[in-house]
Amino acid sequence: MAEKSSIHTPGSAEPVTIKKIGAKYVAYSHTLFAYSAFLTALGVACYTHYYKIVQNEYFGYPDEWFPSVSATTGDRYPARAIFQILIALTSGPRFALVFLWYFYITHSAKTVSKGFGLGLLTIGIVRTVSCGGWVYITSTDDHLTHDITMVIYLLCTLPWQLGVLYSSSNDNQVAIRWRKFLTSAFFTTLPPMIYFFIQHKVQKIPGAYTTYAFFEWSLILYDVAYDAVTAIEFQNFELSIVDKTGNSPIAESSVPFASNPEGSISPSTLRTLSVFTGFATETYLAFVFWSMLTSLTLLIWYFPLWYMGISGFEAFLFITLMPIFLGIAPLRRLVAKYRGFFHFLSLVGVASYLKVDPVWRLSMTAVGLGLSLTTWCAHWIESNKHTGDLERSALIWGLGLVMHCVVKMAWFTENPIWPIMNKNNGGWNDAGIVLGIVACAEVLLRDSAVRQSTENGKDLSSLSGTNATRQFGSSFMAASGFGSLLFALHSMFTDSSTIMRWTVDGYPNYGPEPVPWGVATIAALAFGLLLAPYRRLTTSFVWYLVGCGACAVFYCYSAWTAYYGGLVLGTYFVSITPALIRGISTQSPFKTLFGSFMIYNVLCLAHVWVVAYEFVPGGVYARERTDAILVVLMALTGLGVLNANRQACMDVQRKLAQFHVLKHARAMTRMFVAAFIAISAVVASNRVTNAKTPAPYTTSEKSFTAAIWTIHFALDNDMWASENRMRDAIRDLELDVVGLLESDTMRIIMGNRDWAQSIAEELGYYVDFGPASMKHTWGCLMLSKFPILKSEHHLLPSPVGELACAIHATLDVYGQPVDFIVSHNGQDENYNDRIQQTTELARIMRTSPNPFVFLGYVVTKPQQEIYHLLFDGGDINDIDPTDWDRWCEYVGFRGLRRIGYARISHGGITDTEIQSGKFQLVQNPKDYWKASYDRISESQVPPALRYPSMFYGAGVRGHRYHVFNEPRYFEN
Repeated sequence: MAEKSSIHTPGSAEPVTIKKIGAKYVAYSHTLFAYSAFLTALGVACYTHYYKIVQNEYFGYPDEWFPSVSATTGDRYPARAIFQILIALTSGPRFALVFLWYFYITHSAKTVSKGFGLGLLTIGIVRTVSCGGWVYITSTDDHLTHDITMVIYLLCTLPWQLGVLYSSSNDNQVAIRWRKFLTSAFFTTLPPMIYFFIQHKVQKIPGAYTTYAFFEWSLILYDVAYDAVTAIEFQNFELSIVDKTGNSPIAESSVPFASNPEGSISPSTLRTLSVFTGFATETYLAFVFWSMLTSLTLLIWYFPLWYMGISGFEAFLFITLMPIFLGIAPLRRLVAKYRGFFHFLSLVGVASYLKVDPVWRLSMTAVGLGLSLTTWCAHWIESNKHTGDLERSALIWGLGLVMHCVVKMAWFTENPIWPIMNKNNGGWNDAGIVLGIVACAEVLLRDSAVRQSTENGKDLSSLSGTNATRQFGSSFMAASGFGSLLFALHSMFTDSSTIMRWTVDGYPNYGPEPVPWGVATIAALAFGLLLAPYRRLTTSFVWYLVGCGACAVFYCYSAWTAYYGGLVLGTYFVSITPALIRGISTQSPFKTLFGSFMIYNVLCLAHVWVVAYEFVPGGVYARERTDAILVVLMALTGLGVLNANRQACMDVQRKLAQFHVLKHARAMTRMFVAAFIAISAVVASNRVTNAKTPAPYTTSEKSFTAAIWTIHFALDNDMWASENRMRDAIRDLELDVVGLLESDTMRIIMGNRDWAQSIAEELGYYVDFGPASMKHTWGCLMLSKFPILKSEHHLLPSPVGELACAIHATLDVYGQPVDFIVSHNGQDENYNDRIQQTTELARIMRTSPNPFVFLGYVVTKPQQEIYHLLFDGGDINDIDPTDWDRWCEYVGFRGLRRIGYARISHGGITDTEIQSGKFQLVQNPKDYWKASYDRISESQVPPALRYPSMFYGAGVRGHRYHVFNEPRYFEN
């Protein structure tokens, strides 16, 4: 602590210390302003002038896609102005830091002579002034001056960093280690940066400048971080503001916080800010974990989808067993000690979107997930020494799940940092990586400070309760509980609309809409977090019975009743999360973690096999057995809860604070819960407000356009989320009714995505999701511009093969009831199944008195048995019997005037084309029950009834009229 000097002249009053200010806050403010200046400028510049700031003298986007520091901070308004204002605010703390370091090393720590200190002070001043040179004189203003000041800055950085390192006190080894690391990183970065600059400037290689820019930005991060380390050394270095006359009415004793080094900020306020920051960063890292967990299975699914069977990539699921290495105690302690660093390594899973190759994206995501899961488990096991810290971490892990649901609601159930997302389809992957790096740095620095406090003799156990020794319990029971919990949360509660789509029914008893009722799902999960600290309640037998009853209601009922059961079930599972995490933390790490994640993996595979039974060995035994999975799930959960209850009782007997966390940690949980619920409500309100009202594209002459399209679960051929591209194709084709097949993505392997929400809201459609996810089909979905009067969801006869689905809906088309069927029959391998399924479809159509449109996937060639069974047996007309080149998709109709028929290529979105028909209502549908097939030219068709011209020739975005290369038009 620096001595408080006060000058006292004879006869004058005693000097009065008015304020004491911790010098470390100078370093904090410098770091805050500096990082804010650069990162805010980067965000604003990318948002306002992205394509301009990535453009250089030779190349632009997409060859160059990340801007340099100078282009970001100096080229464009408003980023330039914002940066210069913030960097001006940085100058004060920067100069203060330079002078404070001089006084620290020459007067307080006394590590060097005054002569050396003055030399280092001079270098620091020159370095700071030269920084202002390249900041305020941009390369656009004066390239030579900008470069000269930049070179001066870099030349001064070497003696500055080495001088500061040399003059650092040996009493603070943490700061010295950080300075050595950052100095090494800074100067190790210079050679590759110069190399890539030459590659760009001399060799003119595309993309080299983007790589150079990454190295350039890393220099900024290292440079600011180097000065930020000063805060560690200034922990006990204090500034005093003294009234030398002694006439000030404010004595030190009368200043509320003068007795603490934080100055005018109370210790409780600082503690609250610190806790908030810690909660925010760790919650974000928990969000990253849930993002990678949910994306892994989605990426795995891409491969068997295209192979139509087991591909071998399913083995990546077992990356979740990586935490078993925590059975090696030194490794476990290392991971827990430097968890910020290992979380940083796990961000490779978020960065996987940079690789176009699907195999690379899957591999990198798997590695990232394995590292993240291992880091969380290591922290939990080591945190068991302080039970409060363990509960805090478990609550944060749950908050990450709630945040995941909120973010997915804002992105129409996609996750903006998933590897299937990019800038073109709404991804915010870059922002996700930057936030992840910031969060990891905060965790790393905070943990370092905690270790330093421990080394200085402070007893941290008092912050979180008495040390917890290994508790009585069963490793198998603990593993059963956590493995089943992770599966339950992943399969049912990683999206706010999943439990709605698992239990949806036909109109008018359709059930809750994802918006706004997704807010209720998020609130239920959040309420579970509020109950979680009360372990005696959450591990009680009565509460377990509530969970079992909710699960039974969820499975046995549909629509609203099932949704209510799902809400209670979500609250139950989240509420027991800390108790079950506590359970695995007290047992043998290897056995418990191996058991937990094997149970999770087996349940995941069973969850897939209930619908994919035809594509896996022995799948027949899991066929449509979601009931069995839920029974096993609740039984295994019960074992874990029983084990947790015994531990809770023993904790009370041993007076282990009943697993109590610090009061401010629970307060932060309540604050974050309230914030997430409020944000979700705002998101839902905004989506409801901005949703487009359904209205037909063309109201003239009472016409409409209908189509059928198999969309491969909204993943395109390159494994990117495809709903935006689908939206554009549907919009440009002006489809009033469209049936979308292979549409059920509300399972673990499809990411729990309700992608149709974005298309429906942005284009204005009513949605019929089709048979619920618990009905074990691949899904069929209908979008309609016309109100849905009623609908029935059919499970077509499938005694051998995969379960086939159908929607039979009656729409109000310009005041006339018109029936539609959207169906997806079984595959070619099971001929008897397809016979029975087609017979049932024919019966439904034949018995309907209304005009009818069939939009289905039948798997047959024209004029074969199943074809005749469908059209002749169903009493409908084929839209074009002369089109012999069809295999699976068919359009049929009756009681309507058929205007035209077109086949449109898929554009790389899937492997299946769009088949479309234009129809018109007629006064007497019976006169049009049987169709004639007289074709006419397009010129004979009124312009309002023609297909869009943009799809002729090469078409648009890969979509074009194909097979006939144009639409076909008919007289009636």
